[in-house]
Amino acid sequence: MHDFLQRLHFSEGGIQLIFNVGGALLMLLIGIWLAARVANFAQRAMQRANVDSTLSGFLRNLINGVLIVLLVVMALQQAGIPSAPLIAALSTAGLAIGLSLQGSLSNLAWGVLLIVFRPFRVGDFIHAGGIDGTVESINLMHTLLVLPDNREAIVPNGKIGVDSIINFNRRGTRRFELKVGIGYKDDIGKAMSAVQELFGADSRILRDPEPGVWTESLGDSAVNLVVRAYVRSGDVWAVQTDLLRSIKERFEAEGISIPFPQRELTVVQGRLPE
Repeated sequence: MHDFLQRLHFSEGGIQLIFNVGGALLMLLIGIWLAARVANFAQRAMQRANVDSTLSGFLRNLINGVLIVLLVVMALQQAGIPSAPLIAALSTAGLAIGLSLQGSLSNLAWGVLLIVFRPFRVGDFIHAGGIDGTVESINLMHTLLVLPDNREAIVPNGKIGVDSIINFNRRGTRRFELKVGIGYKDDIGKAMSAVQELFGADSRILRDPEPGVWTESLGDSAVNLVVRAYVRSGDVWAVQTDLLRSIKERFEAEGISIPFPQRELTVVQGRLPE
C-alpha cells in the first residue's frame, strides 16, 4: 500500500510537471505570435504618424524583443523554474554589454534623437562633427555626408550630437557677403549705385530681405565696401561668383578703380664711411 501511494504521488508530480512544461511551451508559441502582431501594429501606427522608416523599424524590433524577453520569464515561471537567478544573470550581462558598447550605444541613442527631432534632413548642406557636407543618409549609428569635392564622410551620430550643428538649407534662403575695395579718389555714391543696379539685373537675388551695399571701413589703400544679398539656398554659390565678376566688369566700365596694397620705398643715397 505504501509503495502504491509513492508511485501515485510520483505520477501526480510527473503529470503536473508535464502540464507545466506544456503550458509554458504553449504560452511561448502563442506569446511569440502575439508579440509579432503587437510589434507590427505599432510599426504601422508609427508609419501612419509619418515616423521615419528607419526609426519605426528599430522601435518595432525593440518592442518585439522586449515582449519576448518578458514572455520567456513568464514561461519559466509557468514551468516551475525560478526566474530570479535568470533575471539577475540577464541584468549582469546587460550591464557588461552596456559598458563594453558604450560608444556604440551613444551613437544609437543620438541616432534615435536625430531621426526624431530632425535638425537636418537628407539633401541638406550642414556643418556637423567638424565637417561640411550634404546629407545623403541618416542611419541609427552614423550619418553619411557627401563633401563638396564628392568625397564621402561617415560621421558617428555621437560625434554629431555633442557638437554644434549648422544647417545651411533649413530656412530655404541664405545671405552671402562680398567685400570690395575702391580707390580713395573714386566716387563712393557712384560705386554703390552701380552695385544696386546689378542687384536689379539678377532675378535670383531676392528683394525681401532687401539687398544692400555699405561702406565698411577705410583701409590702408582702399575704401572697403561690403555687399550683402539674400538668395535661395541652392543659388548662393552661383550668384555670389557671378555678382563678383559683374562688379569688377562694371567698375572697370565706370572707371572705378579696385586698388591693391602698395608700399612706398624711400631710397636715401649716402657715402659709405671710409
